[in-house]
Amino acid sequence: MFLTMMQWSKRRQSSWVQLAGHKGNIQQGEGGKVLKKFNVVEDTCLQALMSDPLHLFVPRYYGNISRNGERYIRLEDLLSGLRKPAIMDCKMGIRTYQEEEIIKAKTKGSLRSDMYQKMENVDPTAPTAEEQAQRGVTKLRYMQWRDSTSSTSTLGLRIEGIMMENGTVLREFNKTRTKAQVTETLLFFTKRQVHILKAYVSRLEALRETLKESSFFNTHEIIGSSLLFLHDQTCKANIWMIDFGKTIPAPENVYLKHDVPWVEGNREDGYLTGLTSLISLLHACHETRCARMLATFLN
Repeated sequence: MFLTMMQWSKRRQSSWVQLAGHKGNIQQGEGGKVLKKFNVVEDTCLQALMSDPLHLFVPRYYGNISRNGERYIRLEDLLSGLRKPAIMDCKMGIRTYQEEEIIKAKTKGSLRSDMYQKMENVDPTAPTAEEQAQRGVTKLRYMQWRDSTSSTSTLGLRIEGIMMENGTVLREFNKTRTKAQVTETLLFFTKRQVHILKAYVSRLEALRETLKESSFFNTHEIIGSSLLFLHDQTCKANIWMIDFGKTIPAPENVYLKHDVPWVEGNREDGYLTGLTSLISLLHACHETRCARMLATFLN
């Protein structure tokens, strides 16, 4: 589930690093490419996406290679050509864990002291008495708790990290849960720039239309995937689908809706729920800013 994200570097204008998750997953490649640590599930998804209408919203895939004994997926560098971009990683869906993880946790879920510590740091009252005694929680328990305390459960999306154009990295969005809180974060990220807000709304609306045509989307459970928001000083703005390491095919002859509640066994991920929320919030931000600018002009 670990998110990967691209970050501006003053030393190299096109570099990918981690804002959260495992360090070392992303390396700089040659010729406008980046290398991401190989994951067979993600590699399979990217191959399929290249012949799907969604290829317009996914980093171009250039196969996989070996380097220094490690295997990597070769991807388009989405930062290429951008000048000091601002970047936001938004994890999509109403849950960030696979159904298989529930089964695994029930049978042989091991306790994680690191995840217990993260939980306790955010909310000391969150661990149960038993968990406090054990000083550990299962990965599934941690992920379910994190989803329930964030906008994942309320809006179908969660802001994972932001990097502003000056290099400032923000990760503390654990308690960003309400529409008002997410809206304020979006306004902060875009600096209330009308043209950036409009560009993001247009891109998301185009994505929504393309998802309707995508056979990949209809037949895959998309878990832990993010939308990567990018804009720079030249007013370029774009959004890309990234992170498919937990995206798996639905059972044969099962077609997912992506906008209905999840119950164990139905495989629904709520991706469209989150996308609809994002469009609504960004559209409201844009309309409010336009109205205020007009009022200022008329006065």
